[in-house]
Amino acid sequence: MHARTDKAAAPQRKDIDRPVPGEPSNKQWGSDAVAAVLRELDLPYIALNPGASYRGLHDSLVNYLGNRRPEMLLCLHEETAIAIAHGYAKVTGKPLAAAVHSNVGLMHGSMAVFNAYCDRMPLILLGATGPVDATLRRPWIDWIHTSRDQGSLIRDFTKWDDQPASAAAAQEALLRGHLLACTAPRGPVYINLDAAVQEQLLPEPLATPSAARFRPPATPEPPAEPLREAARLLAAAKRPVLLAGRVSRDPAAWQKRIELAEAIGARVISDLKTGAAFPTGHPLHAAGPATLLPPEATQLLLDADVILNLDWVDVAGALKLSYGNKPVTAKIVSISLDLHGHNGAIMDYQGLPPVDVHLLTEPDVAVPPLLAAVKALRPSAPQLPASNGRGGPPPLSTLASAASINVPLLATGLRAALGTREATILRFTLSWGTHLWEFRHPLDYIGYDGGAGIGSGPGISTGAALALRDMSSERIPIAICGDGDFMMGCTALWTAAHYHIPFLTVVANNRSFFNDELHQERVARERGRPVANRWIGQAIREPDIDIASIARAQGCVGIGPVTDPGKLVEALQQGIAAVREGRPCVVDVRVDPGYDPAMTSAMQRVGR
Repeated sequence: MHARTDKAAAPQRKDIDRPVPGEPSNKQWGSDAVAAVLRELDLPYIALNPGASYRGLHDSLVNYLGNRRPEMLLCLHEETAIAIAHGYAKVTGKPLAAAVHSNVGLMHGSMAVFNAYCDRMPLILLGATGPVDATLRRPWIDWIHTSRDQGSLIRDFTKWDDQPASAAAAQEALLRGHLLACTAPRGPVYINLDAAVQEQLLPEPLATPSAARFRPPATPEPPAEPLREAARLLAAAKRPVLLAGRVSRDPAAWQKRIELAEAIGARVISDLKTGAAFPTGHPLHAAGPATLLPPEATQLLLDADVILNLDWVDVAGALKLSYGNKPVTAKIVSISLDLHGHNGAIMDYQGLPPVDVHLLTEPDVAVPPLLAAVKALRPSAPQLPASNGRGGPPPLSTLASAASINVPLLATGLRAALGTREATILRFTLSWGTHLWEFRHPLDYIGYDGGAGIGSGPGISTGAALALRDMSSERIPIAICGDGDFMMGCTALWTAAHYHIPFLTVVANNRSFFNDELHQERVARERGRPVANRWIGQAIREPDIDIASIARAQGCVGIGPVTDPGKLVEALQQGIAAVREGRPCVVDVRVDPGYDPAMTSAMQRVGR
């Protein structure tokens, strides 16, 4: 089947949604005072799905601030609004604001809040409730949109929430919320605005407090004695392993991690759940990046004498895969503040790993002084091993003889279509293989969504692409989504089209919730039942979804379905050309179902 595309001229970035100016006034409403603090916090955008509970704030954003700083990003679903803020933070490390309507909007958006919480990303979430004063409520609607304790809907997976009772208290809540969201370990905060407080005419205007006096504190340097002990262990290690986990997108911090690994000769393991943390082509990069540990990684951990944890997601799980129920013999140095972010409700803290030296700070802060201390003890770095030489995706010539497209061939086609251009991968599918893409820079990949649900891909990708656009980056933002993930969140594409946020979505379309097909196959085998039935209740076929038409219907370029391997590169080149012209584009690629063998093995070992 031939790829099909629309040939419409690409729209130019323009000033949109500019309000008509109003008459000057000395009057100030409660929501005006709230909006003034949002501007003082220098939040560039507020992603929202509108609702009457915060109509006062909506008016203030438009008519008091002129829809500038923050600029509203209209979304078609609350989960999209929160996901956009999440994606923006994954690139910049800085929060956006998002707004949701009352309890019902918060319920819609709760999964996206959970993702940001598990991903340790800052987010300022504004909500609203019908008037707390029952005498002010409109019949019916204000009652069902009012909750006695609305924050309890998401309190288990936010850092903090508040329901301020006055405009002045709301100003303070925003300052406190921003401070808490941006202090490591970072995460979402929720501020619930009473509709009556928003719509109250203030007796006199409130002064806007200076955000400069409420800045988040710097992450503390590691204490001297634990730092010395960590350096001593690492300098003396014979078989050190470095677990490269949650770190920033800062190129300088990236370089320091390389220098530390080289100074101690550590074999490095990286992860697809978090963003690019170490160059995968480096001779010391020994395993990964993968969503689940491949066998070579578990063997490295089993053989290690010292393990350095750079805020790895689930250290205890990695050790369990390596050691089983045997005692862990390696000494473990942990650099993480994650201990400060746990509660008893959500088990995202994972198992409890043994730790011999705690450095309670962030990896970016601890690595430079640790590197200096190691070099003082071990001035000569060990010799680097030979290059890992693990190759990459299949050669381009494979496409000519292939009968169909699989995920490794999709990587081949995408690499060929990009040529020498740099890309930022905003999303990988679960079926993405361990060695299909090389990371050379911290912006080569931004990591998964944190909560491991489905449907976050389009929204997070839109937010991340917005950040790259505003950075004037020449990188091509690319999201590689499964068809299930795409369909659950595809209305984010309208927001991308409306605000001229260019990025390429490649849908690896196996027309199934295939991860769950494998679960059903496993259960059927264990019970001696027909494996051939695994697709029932999983396959997304009859009718097949016209994904390219869904993209075009929302103002994006839509290409596909691409079924011929010989047409793959051409279709992806068309998509990249559309992105370079400033448009979001979706390419629907029909792929064979299947998993990277290393990931399949890992799933079997953890019983998934």
